Amino acid sequence: MITNDAVILGLLSVTLGAIFWSTQSQHPFWRTFYRYIPALLLCYLLPAVYNTLGLIDGSNSALYPIASRYLLPATLVLLTLSIDLPAIARLGSKAIVLFLTGTAGIVLGGPFVLWLWSWISPETVAGDVWRGMATLAGSWIGGSANQTAMKEVFDVDANLFGMFVAVDILVASLWMAFLLYLAGRSDEIDAKRGADRTAILMLCEKMARFEAEHARIPRLADLMFVLAVGFGASGVAHFLGRPLAASFAGAVWAERLSLASDFFWIVVLATTIGVLLSLTPARRLEGVGASKIGTVLLYILIASIGMHMDLGALRDNPGLFAVGATWILCHGALMYVVARLLRAPVFYFAVGSQANIGAAASAPVVASAFHPSLAPVGVLLAVLGYALGTYGAWVCAQLMRLVAGQ
Repeated sequence: MITNDAVILGLLSVTLGAIFWSTQSQHPFWRTFYRYIPALLLCYLLPAVYNTLGLIDGSNSALYPIASRYLLPATLVLLTLSIDLPAIARLGSKAIVLFLTGTAGIVLGGPFVLWLWSWISPETVAGDVWRGMATLAGSWIGGSANQTAMKEVFDVDANLFGMFVAVDILVASLWMAFLLYLAGRSDEIDAKRGADRTAILMLCEKMARFEAEHARIPRLADLMFVLAVGFGASGVAHFLGRPLAASFAGAVWAERLSLASDFFWIVVLATTIGVLLSLTPARRLEGVGASKIGTVLLYILIASIGMHMDLGALRDNPGLFAVGATWILCHGALMYVVARLLRAPVFYFAVGSQANIGAAASAPVVASAFHPSLAPVGVLLAVLGYALGTYGAWVCAQLMRLVAGQ
């Protein structure tokens, strides 16, 4: 097992390099392979295979905390530098509608799945399992802070909580892999369903046109300035985020809204700074590849997220994993029905879902899989999820309590 983070980072970097090398290959095998399997999905799953086989130990590596705290804020800044706010607004209300549909799928899916499994396998959901499911609802609507809040509110046993943390990680990771797969096939799927992609295509075309108009061969000074803006803004977000979170510490209502979480403020501030910079001449940094540098950082983050997934965990208490899988399928099924009725593109489905299930760390990852300029949409919806997380999970828990007869 490799435990040295420098070696693990080297392994992940070589893996990413090999994947992108193969995408450029003209060999018939690779051309056929990537027609069905998106490269982004491999960047996520191969590190998970390393972790599952015991080659690396993702849970004890410091790479993900570093990537999420240092690279993610800089990534958000660089991906939002060239954002077009009016064009984002023209994406319409479908993203919000599908996000809220996803939340409803978690709130209503919890009691339904508990009832269903009480018939399929009563011993799997017996006793206080509904309490553990309440923490899962907190995570899947909001994030870790909301999950912890549910643990305290419903006095969840530590061992039960630990099992549902494992369910959360594995099931949510597999779901994200599915969404990344959809992102790679979105053009084909939308064409078959006749989805209206006009607003998304206009935004992407406008971004491409802006980049082409301002593109130039980057000099060393340009690249250093891009990094200065990205990591400088990230530093400002960290500098302001901690005292802002501390100012809300101890207020129950604020903690339920994740306002006492410094990570919440870091993500919000980094995105806000990026949006503000898009209104200044800094927007021209897109011409020297600001979003491409942000995307490189993003792929490192994707690999570090993937190496936390242990596919072998399916062997441990498979019943609870089946409960979690059934629950997330209810969430997806409801979103699919609404997306069909609205003729919404895959983008709205994928980002609305991941903003619920994965929150701010991964919603922009899924959004940027469609186009780097769409990353802010994922952030905005994820922040909304933080606000709804505790309240939605509490309602879900009360419904599950009734189903459990307690």
